[in-house]
Amino acid sequence: MTAYQILGALQQSEPDIAPPTVYRALTALTEQGRAHRLESLKAFVPCRCAHEQSLPVLTICDDCGTVEEHDGGDLVSKLTALIADSAFVPDRHIVELHGQCRACSA
Repeated sequence: MTAYQILGALQQSEPDIAPPTVYRALTALTEQGRAHRLESLKAFVPCRCAHEQSLPVLTICDDCGTVEEHDGGDLVSKLTALIADSAFVPDRHIVELHGQCRACSA
């Protein structure tokens, strides 16, 4: 869901809720690792895995919108090796794959 979709749903029961409240809550949830921001869609999904020293890989179905979360922990060392010579220090990792889910591709 996008922040404004969340806002619209919340305003059904709390009409005075404002966008900054939703954005602050989403920021807190993503910082705590309890939600992921889908950068390509500017939307949010709940985190379904523990990611201590790991890397979430999110697959997004472009047909039905299903988002699945996968543990890409083995990718961290490969990504680190890939950028080792550049002296680049990443703050975060975002891996999103777009395509069709099993049901839509059948």
